[in-house]
Amino acid sequence: MRLRTLTALAGALTLSLVTGCAKGDGTGASANTVTYWLWDANQLPAYQACAKGFEKENPGLKVKITQLGWSDYWTKLTAGFIAGTQPDVFTDHIQKFGQFADLKVLEPLDDLGIKDSGYQPGLAANWIGQDGNRYGAPKDWDTVALFYNQKLAKDAGLTAGQLNDLSWNPKDGGTFEKAIAHLTVDKNGKRGDEPGFDKNNVKVYGLASNGGGYGDGQTQWSMFTASAGWSYTEKPRWGTKYQYDSKTFQSVIKWYFGLAKKGYMAPFSDYNVQSNQANTQVAAGKAAAAFDGAWMISTYSGFKGRDIKTALTPVGPTGKRATMMNGLADSITKSARNKAGARKWVAYLASDQCQTVVGEYGVVFPATSAGTEAAIAAYKKKGIDVTAFTEPVADKKDFRTFSYPITNYAADVTALMMPQMEDIYGNGAPVSSLDQTNSQINRILSQ
Repeated sequence: MRLRTLTALAGALTLSLVTGCAKGDGTGASANTVTYWLWDANQLPAYQACAKGFEKENPGLKVKITQLGWSDYWTKLTAGFIAGTQPDVFTDHIQKFGQFADLKVLEPLDDLGIKDSGYQPGLAANWIGQDGNRYGAPKDWDTVALFYNQKLAKDAGLTAGQLNDLSWNPKDGGTFEKAIAHLTVDKNGKRGDEPGFDKNNVKVYGLASNGGGYGDGQTQWSMFTASAGWSYTEKPRWGTKYQYDSKTFQSVIKWYFGLAKKGYMAPFSDYNVQSNQANTQVAAGKAAAAFDGAWMISTYSGFKGRDIKTALTPVGPTGKRATMMNGLADSITKSARNKAGARKWVAYLASDQCQTVVGEYGVVFPATSAGTEAAIAAYKKKGIDVTAFTEPVADKKDFRTFSYPITNYAADVTALMMPQMEDIYGNGAPVSSLDQTNSQINRILSQ
Protein backbone atom coordinates (compact mmCIF):
# COMPACT_ATOMS: atom_id res chain seq x y z
CA MET A 1 0.00 0.00 0.00
CA ARG A 2 2.79 2.41 0.92
CA LEU A 3 4.60 1.56 -2.32
CA ARG A 4 1.48 2.31 -4.35
CA THR A 5 1.10 5.58 -2.45
CA LEU A 6 4.65 6.57 -3.30
CA THR A 7 4.13 5.62 -6.92
CA ALA A 8 1.03 7.78 -7.06
CA LEU A 9 2.91 10.62 -5.36
CA ALA A 10 5.71 10.31 -7.88
CA GLY A 11 3.21 10.61 -10.71
CA ALA A 12 1.56 13.61 -9.14
CA LEU A 13 4.90 15.29 -8.55
CA THR A 14 5.99 14.65 -12.12
CA LEU A 15 2.75 16.21 -13.33
CA SER A 16 3.26 19.22 -11.07
CA LEU A 17 6.73 19.81 -12.51
CA VAL A 18 5.18 20.05 -15.95
CA THR A 19 2.24 22.22 -14.96
CA GLY A 20 3.46 23.88 -11.75
CA CYS A 21 4.43 27.18 -13.34
CA ALA A 22 0.84 27.68 -14.44
CA LYS A 23 -0.53 27.27 -10.93
CA GLY A 24 -1.11 30.07 -8.45
CA ASP A 25 1.72 30.89 -6.11
CA GLY A 26 0.64 30.33 -2.50
CA THR A 27 4.01 31.28 -1.02
CA GLY A 28 3.70 35.03 -1.37
CA ALA A 29 6.86 35.09 -3.49
CA SER A 30 7.84 37.89 -5.82
CA ALA A 31 10.71 38.48 -8.24
CA ASN A 32 12.92 39.94 -5.51
CA THR A 33 11.87 37.54 -2.72
CA VAL A 34 13.35 34.21 -1.69
CA THR A 35 10.91 32.04 0.27
CA TYR A 36 12.43 29.85 2.98
CA TRP A 37 10.80 27.23 5.21
CA LEU A 38 12.02 25.72 8.49
CA TRP A 39 10.32 23.78 11.30
CA ASP A 40 12.22 24.65 14.48
CA ALA A 41 10.71 27.66 16.26
CA ASN A 42 13.79 27.88 18.51
CA GLN A 43 15.99 28.52 15.47
CA LEU A 44 13.68 31.08 13.84
CA PRO A 45 15.29 34.17 15.49
CA ALA A 46 18.78 33.03 14.44
CA TYR A 47 17.77 32.68 10.80
CA GLN A 48 15.89 35.95 10.87
CA ALA A 49 19.20 37.51 11.91
CA CYS A 50 20.95 35.73 9.01
CA ALA A 51 18.29 37.04 6.65
CA LYS A 52 19.02 40.62 7.72
CA GLY A 53 22.72 40.11 7.03
CA PHE A 54 21.96 38.54 3.66
CA GLU A 55 19.63 41.35 2.62
CA LYS A 56 22.25 43.93 3.56
CA GLU A 57 24.80 42.20 1.32
CA ASN A 58 22.29 41.70 -1.50
CA PRO A 59 20.33 44.95 -1.97
CA GLY A 60 17.00 44.33 -3.66
CA LEU A 61 16.67 40.74 -2.39
CA LYS A 62 14.36 39.84 0.49
CA VAL A 63 14.00 36.58 2.42
CA LYS A 64 10.52 35.52 3.56
CA ILE A 65 10.79 32.89 6.31
CA THR A 66 7.93 30.54 7.20
CA GLN A 67 8.10 28.36 10.31
CA LEU A 68 5.83 25.32 10.60
CA GLY A 69 5.60 22.52 13.19
CA TRP A 70 7.31 19.23 12.29
CA SER A 71 4.21 17.29 11.17
CA ASP A 72 2.60 20.19 9.31
CA TYR A 73 5.92 21.02 7.72
CA TRP A 74 6.31 17.80 5.74
CA THR A 75 2.61 17.54 4.91
CA LYS A 76 2.51 21.06 3.47
CA LEU A 77 5.85 20.67 1.72
CA THR A 78 4.71 17.51 -0.08
CA ALA A 79 1.39 19.14 -0.93
CA GLY A 80 3.32 22.18 -2.15
CA PHE A 81 5.36 20.07 -4.56
CA ILE A 82 2.14 18.72 -6.02
CA ALA A 83 0.25 22.03 -6.11
CA GLY A 84 3.17 24.17 -7.23
CA THR A 85 3.22 26.21 -4.00
CA GLN A 86 6.53 24.92 -2.65
CA PRO A 87 9.11 27.37 -1.23
CA ASP A 88 12.30 28.32 -3.03
CA VAL A 89 14.47 26.93 -0.22
CA PHE A 90 13.65 24.61 2.68
CA THR A 91 15.34 22.89 5.60
CA ASP A 92 15.82 19.27 4.55
CA HIS A 93 16.17 16.07 6.60
CA ILE A 94 18.46 13.22 5.61
CA GLN A 95 15.57 10.74 5.86
CA LYS A 96 13.55 12.70 3.32
CA PHE A 97 16.02 13.87 0.73
CA GLY A 98 16.59 10.51 -0.97
CA GLN A 99 12.94 10.27 -1.97
CA PHE A 100 12.81 13.93 -2.98
CA ALA A 101 15.94 13.54 -5.11
CA ASP A 102 14.54 10.40 -6.71
CA LEU A 103 11.33 12.25 -7.56
CA LYS A 104 13.44 15.02 -9.10
CA VAL A 105 11.94 17.87 -7.09
CA LEU A 106 15.32 19.13 -5.84
CA GLU A 107 17.77 21.40 -7.62
CA PRO A 108 21.42 20.23 -7.81
CA LEU A 109 23.78 22.48 -5.84
CA ASP A 110 27.11 21.38 -7.33
CA ASP A 111 27.98 24.88 -8.49
CA LEU A 112 27.94 26.33 -4.96
CA GLY A 113 31.49 25.16 -4.26
CA ILE A 114 30.62 23.22 -1.11
CA LYS A 115 33.54 21.07 0.06
CA ASP A 116 33.62 18.31 2.67
CA SER A 117 36.55 20.01 4.42
CA GLY A 118 34.47 23.10 5.14
CA TYR A 119 32.19 21.28 7.57
CA GLN A 120 32.25 18.77 10.39
CA PRO A 121 33.35 15.36 9.00
CA GLY A 122 30.72 13.46 7.03
CA LEU A 123 28.08 16.17 6.92
CA ALA A 124 28.62 17.36 3.36
CA ALA A 125 29.07 13.88 1.87
CA ASN A 126 25.68 12.72 3.18
CA TRP A 127 23.87 15.05 0.78
CA ILE A 128 25.23 13.55 -2.42
CA GLY A 129 22.52 11.68 -4.31
CA GLN A 130 22.91 8.39 -6.12
CA ASP A 131 23.38 10.32 -9.34
CA GLY A 132 26.48 12.01 -7.90
CA ASN A 133 24.87 15.44 -7.54
CA ARG A 134 24.68 17.49 -4.37
CA TYR A 135 21.18 18.30 -3.11
CA GLY A 136 21.84 19.83 0.28
CA ALA A 137 24.11 22.47 1.81
CA PRO A 138 25.08 21.51 5.41
CA LYS A 139 23.53 23.72 8.10
CA ASP A 140 23.97 21.96 11.48
CA TRP A 141 24.64 18.70 13.28
CA ASP A 142 23.58 16.84 16.40
CA THR A 143 24.59 13.89 18.55
CA VAL A 144 22.84 12.03 21.38
CA ALA A 145 23.68 11.99 25.10
CA LEU A 146 22.09 11.02 28.41
CA PHE A 147 20.19 13.84 30.13
CA TYR A 148 19.69 13.21 33.85
CA ASN A 149 18.13 14.85 36.89
CA GLN A 150 21.11 15.69 39.10
CA LYS A 151 19.09 15.69 42.34
CA LEU A 152 17.63 12.25 41.65
CA ALA A 153 21.09 10.97 40.74
CA LYS A 154 22.52 12.40 43.97
CA ASP A 155 19.70 10.83 46.00
CA ALA A 156 20.65 7.51 44.40
CA GLY A 157 24.29 8.03 45.32
CA LEU A 158 25.41 8.33 41.69
CA THR A 159 28.02 10.94 40.79
CA ALA A 160 28.65 12.66 37.45
CA GLY A 161 31.87 10.69 37.15
CA GLN A 162 30.06 7.39 37.56
CA LEU A 163 27.37 8.30 35.03
CA ASN A 164 30.04 9.25 32.52
CA ASP A 165 31.82 5.93 32.99
CA LEU A 166 28.99 3.45 32.38
CA SER A 167 29.22 0.37 30.16
CA TRP A 168 26.62 -2.06 28.92
CA ASN A 169 26.16 -5.44 27.22
CA PRO A 170 23.04 -7.29 26.02
CA LYS A 171 23.47 -10.16 28.52
CA ASP A 172 23.14 -8.40 31.88
CA GLY A 173 23.09 -4.71 30.93
CA GLY A 174 26.38 -3.97 32.66
CA THR A 175 26.85 -0.95 34.91
CA PHE A 176 24.40 1.03 32.77
CA GLU A 177 21.48 -1.22 33.67
CA LYS A 178 22.57 -1.24 37.31
CA ALA A 179 22.51 2.58 37.34
CA ILE A 180 19.10 2.75 35.64
CA ALA A 181 17.72 0.16 38.06
CA HIS A 182 19.05 2.09 41.05
CA LEU A 183 17.52 5.34 39.75
CA THR A 184 14.12 3.64 39.53
CA VAL A 185 11.86 4.03 42.55
CA ASP A 186 8.46 2.38 43.13
CA LYS A 187 5.53 3.92 45.01
CA ASN A 188 6.75 2.40 48.27
CA GLY A 189 10.21 3.94 47.95
CA LYS A 190 11.93 0.71 46.91
CA ARG A 191 14.60 1.04 44.25
CA GLY A 192 14.71 -1.19 41.19
CA ASP A 193 17.66 -3.17 42.52
CA GLU A 194 16.25 -3.67 46.01
CA PRO A 195 14.27 -6.66 47.34
CA GLY A 196 10.52 -6.06 47.22
CA PHE A 197 10.65 -3.64 44.26
CA ASP A 198 7.20 -3.43 42.64
CA LYS A 199 7.71 -3.08 38.88
CA ASN A 200 3.97 -2.62 38.34
CA ASN A 201 3.74 0.48 40.54
CA VAL A 202 6.68 2.70 39.68
CA LYS A 203 6.85 6.31 40.83
CA VAL A 204 10.06 7.32 39.04
CA TYR A 205 11.50 5.34 36.14
CA GLY A 206 15.26 5.25 35.76
CA LEU A 207 14.94 5.80 32.01
CA ALA A 208 12.27 7.74 30.13
CA SER A 209 10.62 6.41 26.98
CA ASN A 210 10.99 7.94 23.56
CA GLY A 211 8.84 5.31 21.89
CA GLY A 212 9.76 2.35 19.74
CA GLY A 213 12.27 4.19 17.61
CA TYR A 214 10.80 3.51 14.16
CA GLY A 215 13.59 2.10 11.98
CA ASP A 216 16.40 4.36 13.14
CA GLY A 217 16.13 4.44 16.94
CA GLN A 218 18.06 7.70 17.04
CA THR A 219 17.21 8.60 20.64
CA GLN A 220 16.11 5.13 21.72
CA TRP A 221 18.38 2.20 20.85
CA SER A 222 20.80 3.37 18.13
CA MET A 223 23.65 4.08 20.55
CA PHE A 224 23.40 0.50 21.83
CA THR A 225 23.11 -1.27 18.47
CA ALA A 226 26.03 0.75 17.08
CA SER A 227 28.28 0.17 20.09
CA ALA A 228 27.52 -3.54 19.67
CA GLY A 229 28.96 -3.33 16.14
CA TRP A 230 25.73 -3.33 14.13
CA SER A 231 24.97 -1.14 11.07
CA TYR A 232 21.62 -0.40 9.43
CA THR A 233 22.66 -1.53 5.94
CA GLU A 234 25.58 -3.21 4.21
CA LYS A 235 27.25 0.11 3.39
CA PRO A 236 27.21 3.62 4.93
CA ARG A 237 25.15 5.33 2.21
CA TRP A 238 22.57 4.10 -0.26
CA GLY A 239 22.58 0.57 1.02
CA THR A 240 20.26 -1.93 -0.62
CA LYS A 241 19.87 -4.39 2.26
CA TYR A 242 18.75 -3.56 5.79
CA GLN A 243 20.03 -5.77 8.60
CA TYR A 244 17.21 -5.86 11.13
CA ASP A 245 17.38 -9.66 10.91
CA SER A 246 20.86 -9.62 12.45
CA LYS A 247 21.27 -11.65 15.65
CA THR A 248 23.31 -8.81 17.11
CA PHE A 249 20.57 -6.26 16.42
CA GLN A 250 17.82 -8.49 17.78
CA SER A 251 19.75 -9.33 20.95
CA VAL A 252 20.21 -5.62 21.67
CA ILE A 253 16.54 -4.83 21.01
CA LYS A 254 15.42 -7.70 23.26
CA TRP A 255 17.62 -6.37 26.09
CA TYR A 256 16.67 -2.72 25.55
CA PHE A 257 12.90 -3.18 25.59
CA GLY A 258 13.42 -5.71 28.38
CA LEU A 259 14.29 -2.74 30.60
CA ALA A 260 10.61 -1.79 30.45
CA LYS A 261 9.52 -5.32 31.38
CA LYS A 262 11.73 -5.08 34.46
CA GLY A 263 10.14 -1.75 35.37
CA TYR A 264 13.32 0.31 34.87
CA MET A 265 12.20 2.10 31.70
CA ALA A 266 8.83 3.75 31.19
CA PRO A 267 6.39 1.44 29.38
CA PHE A 268 5.27 2.13 25.85
CA SER A 269 1.86 3.19 27.14
CA ASP A 270 3.49 6.18 28.85
CA TYR A 271 4.82 7.55 25.58
CA ASN A 272 2.86 9.93 23.37
CA VAL A 273 4.52 11.58 20.39
CA GLN A 274 2.41 14.71 20.85
CA SER A 275 2.24 15.20 24.60
CA ASN A 276 4.44 12.84 26.61
CA GLN A 277 7.84 12.43 25.07
CA ALA A 278 10.96 11.63 27.11
CA ASN A 279 11.67 15.28 27.92
CA THR A 280 8.15 15.72 29.30
CA GLN A 281 8.58 12.66 31.52
CA VAL A 282 11.84 14.05 32.92
CA ALA A 283 10.33 17.52 33.39
CA ALA A 284 7.43 16.01 35.36
CA GLY A 285 9.79 14.02 37.59
CA LYS A 286 8.39 10.74 36.26
CA ALA A 287 11.81 9.68 34.93
CA ALA A 288 15.33 10.29 36.18
CA ALA A 289 17.11 10.18 32.82
CA ALA A 290 16.54 10.15 29.07
CA PHE A 291 18.57 9.76 25.93
CA ASP A 292 17.94 12.72 23.67
CA GLY A 293 19.51 14.83 20.96
CA ALA A 294 21.53 18.03 21.03
CA TRP A 295 18.59 19.93 19.56
CA MET A 296 16.91 19.44 22.96
CA ILE A 297 19.64 21.06 25.08
CA SER A 298 17.76 24.32 25.55
CA THR A 299 14.54 22.45 26.37
CA TYR A 300 16.07 20.36 29.16
CA SER A 301 18.07 23.27 30.57
CA GLY A 302 14.87 25.31 30.77
CA PHE A 303 12.98 22.93 33.07
CA LYS A 304 11.94 24.88 36.17
CA GLY A 305 13.01 23.27 39.41
CA ARG A 306 15.06 20.61 37.64
CA ASP A 307 18.84 20.69 37.55
CA ILE A 308 19.48 18.67 34.39
CA LYS A 309 22.99 17.53 33.46
CA THR A 310 24.31 15.36 30.64
CA ALA A 311 26.50 12.27 30.43
CA LEU A 312 28.18 10.40 27.60
CA THR A 313 26.55 7.35 26.03
CA PRO A 314 27.80 4.12 27.67
CA VAL A 315 30.66 1.98 26.38
CA GLY A 316 29.42 -1.05 24.45
CA PRO A 317 30.70 -4.59 23.75
CA THR A 318 33.00 -3.24 21.01
CA GLY A 319 34.86 -1.15 23.59
CA LYS A 320 33.53 2.09 22.10
CA ARG A 321 30.76 4.53 22.86
CA ALA A 322 28.43 5.36 19.99
CA THR A 323 26.06 8.08 18.91
CA MET A 324 24.23 8.95 15.75
CA MET A 325 25.57 12.16 14.20
CA ASN A 326 22.79 13.60 12.14
CA GLY A 327 22.86 16.84 10.20
CA LEU A 328 20.28 18.97 8.45
CA ALA A 329 20.82 20.82 5.20
CA ASP A 330 19.22 23.49 3.04
CA SER A 331 17.81 22.42 -0.33
CA ILE A 332 16.47 24.35 -3.31
CA THR A 333 13.29 23.14 -4.97
CA LYS A 334 13.40 22.32 -8.66
CA SER A 335 10.49 24.67 -9.39
CA ALA A 336 11.80 27.54 -7.27
CA ARG A 337 10.52 30.85 -8.60
CA ASN A 338 13.68 32.73 -7.73
CA LYS A 339 16.48 30.24 -8.39
CA ALA A 340 19.17 32.87 -8.69
CA GLY A 341 18.21 34.41 -5.37
CA ALA A 342 17.76 30.96 -3.82
CA ARG A 343 21.32 29.98 -4.76
CA LYS A 344 22.70 33.12 -3.18
CA TRP A 345 20.66 32.50 -0.02
CA VAL A 346 21.72 28.85 0.31
CA ALA A 347 25.38 29.77 -0.24
CA TYR A 348 25.01 32.39 2.50
CA LEU A 349 23.30 29.90 4.85
CA ALA A 350 26.21 27.51 4.39
CA SER A 351 28.85 30.17 5.05
CA ASP A 352 30.80 30.88 8.22
CA GLN A 353 29.21 34.31 8.23
CA CYS A 354 25.67 32.98 8.78
CA GLN A 355 26.59 29.86 10.74
CA THR A 356 28.58 31.88 13.27
CA VAL A 357 25.52 34.07 13.81
CA VAL A 358 23.36 30.98 14.31
CA GLY A 359 25.93 29.54 16.71
CA GLU A 360 25.85 32.67 18.84
CA TYR A 361 22.18 32.02 19.62
CA GLY A 362 23.10 28.78 21.40
CA VAL A 363 20.25 26.61 20.15
CA VAL A 364 22.03 24.27 17.73
CA PHE A 365 25.53 23.26 16.57
CA PRO A 366 26.13 24.77 13.10
CA ALA A 367 27.93 22.65 10.51
CA THR A 368 31.08 24.76 10.10
CA SER A 369 33.85 24.66 12.71
CA ALA A 370 33.51 28.39 13.33
CA GLY A 371 29.77 28.00 13.84
CA THR A 372 30.28 25.09 16.25
CA GLU A 373 32.81 27.09 18.28
CA ALA A 374 30.39 30.00 18.50
CA ALA A 375 27.66 27.66 19.75
CA ILE A 376 29.90 26.10 22.40
CA ALA A 377 30.80 29.59 23.64
CA ALA A 378 27.12 30.59 23.69
CA TYR A 379 26.12 27.52 25.69
CA LYS A 380 28.99 28.12 28.11
CA LYS A 381 27.79 31.67 28.62
CA LYS A 382 24.41 30.22 29.58
CA GLY A 383 26.10 27.90 32.05
CA ILE A 384 25.45 24.79 29.95
CA ASP A 385 28.15 22.12 29.55
CA VAL A 386 27.81 20.49 26.11
CA THR A 387 30.86 18.22 26.30
CA ALA A 388 28.72 15.07 26.12
CA PHE A 389 27.64 16.15 22.62
CA THR A 390 30.89 17.58 21.28
CA GLU A 391 33.35 14.99 22.59
CA PRO A 392 32.08 12.18 20.31
CA VAL A 393 32.80 14.38 17.28
CA ALA A 394 36.32 15.23 18.44
CA ASP A 395 37.33 11.78 19.72
CA LYS A 396 37.18 9.18 16.95
CA LYS A 397 39.29 6.70 18.93
CA ASP A 398 36.81 6.04 21.71
CA PHE A 399 33.59 6.96 19.90
CA ARG A 400 31.77 5.62 16.91
CA THR A 401 29.70 8.31 15.22
CA PHE A 402 27.39 7.13 12.46
CA SER A 403 24.83 8.62 10.14
CA TYR A 404 21.09 8.34 9.97
CA PRO A 405 20.38 5.50 7.48
CA ILE A 406 20.46 6.86 3.92
CA THR A 407 18.51 4.65 1.50
CA ASN A 408 15.70 4.75 -0.99
CA TYR A 409 12.10 4.26 0.22
CA ALA A 410 12.81 5.71 3.67
CA ALA A 411 9.10 6.38 4.18
CA ASP A 412 8.30 2.72 3.50
CA VAL A 413 10.99 1.56 5.93
CA THR A 414 9.46 3.76 8.62
CA ALA A 415 5.93 2.60 7.80
CA LEU A 416 6.96 -1.04 8.25
CA MET A 417 9.30 -0.69 11.21
CA MET A 418 7.19 1.64 13.34
CA PRO A 419 4.37 -0.82 14.12
CA GLN A 420 6.79 -3.73 14.39
CA MET A 421 9.01 -2.02 16.98
CA GLU A 422 5.94 -0.84 18.89
CA ASP A 423 4.59 -4.39 18.88
CA ILE A 424 7.84 -5.65 20.40
CA TYR A 425 7.98 -2.83 22.93
CA GLY A 426 4.32 -2.57 23.84
CA ASN A 427 2.97 -6.07 23.27
CA GLY A 428 5.99 -8.28 23.87
CA ALA A 429 6.20 -9.59 20.30
CA PRO A 430 9.34 -11.72 19.77
CA VAL A 431 12.33 -9.95 18.23
CA SER A 432 12.47 -12.75 15.66
CA SER A 433 9.38 -11.13 14.10
CA LEU A 434 11.82 -8.59 12.65
CA ASP A 435 13.00 -11.24 10.19
CA GLN A 436 9.81 -10.98 8.16
CA THR A 437 9.75 -7.18 8.36
CA ASN A 438 13.34 -7.05 7.17
CA SER A 439 12.49 -9.27 4.20
CA GLN A 440 9.59 -7.00 3.27
CA ILE A 441 11.82 -3.93 3.42
CA ASN A 442 14.53 -5.49 1.30
CA ARG A 443 12.01 -6.59 -1.31
CA ILE A 444 10.92 -2.94 -1.63
CA LEU A 445 14.53 -1.78 -1.93
CA SER A 446 15.16 -4.31 -4.68
CA GLN A 447 12.42 -2.83 -6.91
